[in-house]
Amino acid sequence: MQTQFSARQLEDAGTAACEAAIRKCVHCGFCLATCPTYLLLGDELDSPRGRIYLMKDMLENDQVPTATAVKHIDRCLSCLSCMSTCPSDVHYMHLVDHTRAYIERRFQRPLGERLMRWLLAVVLPHPQRLRRALSISRLVRGVTPLFGKVQALKPLTAMLRLTPQRSAARAVAISSRGRGVRRGRVAVVQGCVEPVLRPEIRAATVRMLNRSGFDVTFAAGEGCCGALVHHLGKEHDALSAARANVDAWTQELERQGLDAIVLTAAGCGTMVKDYGFLLRADAAYAARAARMASLARDVTEVLAEAALSGNGRGLTVAYHSACSLQHGQKVADLPQRLLAAAGYEVRTPREAHLCCGSAGTYNVLQSRLATQLGERKAANLELTHADVIATGNIGCLLQIAQRTALPVVHTIELLDWATGGPTPPSLLHLDAAGGS
Repeated sequence: MQTQFSARQLEDAGTAACEAAIRKCVHCGFCLATCPTYLLLGDELDSPRGRIYLMKDMLENDQVPTATAVKHIDRCLSCLSCMSTCPSDVHYMHLVDHTRAYIERRFQRPLGERLMRWLLAVVLPHPQRLRRALSISRLVRGVTPLFGKVQALKPLTAMLRLTPQRSAARAVAISSRGRGVRRGRVAVVQGCVEPVLRPEIRAATVRMLNRSGFDVTFAAGEGCCGALVHHLGKEHDALSAARANVDAWTQELERQGLDAIVLTAAGCGTMVKDYGFLLRADAAYAARAARMASLARDVTEVLAEAALSGNGRGLTVAYHSACSLQHGQKVADLPQRLLAAAGYEVRTPREAHLCCGSAGTYNVLQSRLATQLGERKAANLELTHADVIATGNIGCLLQIAQRTALPVVHTIELLDWATGGPTPPSLLHLDAAGGS
């Protein structure tokens, strides 16, 4: 695609990266077939190719974003399915992320939207605030239907529906030593939403890594990876989070060494693996950020060389591949192979490449489209007639669990259970029914 950015515009590293991405687009339209929003809406402006036209026009002409352009860009899930499909290797992720930051700086949203986005940004990345917010949400759950009747409160209604009805027990992050043949020392990323809503995921991760020979530690001073605010266009906050984590992991690396930074939330994994790009223009952080990004691994990648075998208890598992894992990190069939090696029968649903509609805060801010995608995903998973659904991302887990009677667990919980760990809380009914 031809571009006409000025030399002055291209002095900005973000704009230069956008131009490089836009120039690679050859208008082929392959991305339309795999874009969830185009599939639902049939509007080319709700496809990657259509959005590229909108973003090019906006950035190239240094325009104040229009409400129409913002609407279509907001509808993008950042599922990155288009990047898996694109024959020209267009880096759509960097383009849409830069545009969102541009919109955040230049576009005045309605007051209700601004307040909702502010609330998400100040609560979700902070576990203590999130716990307090969940306590409040349980008190007002009974009046949720009333909120849904007010247009401005619909995102709040969607958020309240996603909150669990019971408080999860807190998991304490404790460093631990591996057993058997030592494979290395890793830092497990503590996360923000996951330890509040599903602390059992971290516990299973530590047990599984220890069992596989890894010493596990947790970096002091680490916080949210920054993905949640990054996707809201809050670039300053996202980069501040990235710098804080780079500092924390660098200290841990220099203290006793690290062989990997292990992530259990696929969305966080995509973000951390991109730290080198995000901080490339920061002389004080560029090299260290690239180093930390090179160490980032999804937990299944770390376990790839472990000789797994276990008791799958005759269970069949429908595996939902999180978009941020299969498209963002290009970790495709590895989790399925690990589950099969651990003794489970693994089934792949129809439309496995399509997003479930979670996408960070998308299921709050774009609840209508997210609901359609979530129901479609849950229906396809149920058609596998599996006993349990597994996924590698907390957002997907919550999004799907809300729409199916099947238990939904993290992949690492099943691997841990099959190799000697306790029964995942979501599967205790299978023990009661003689499933173990």
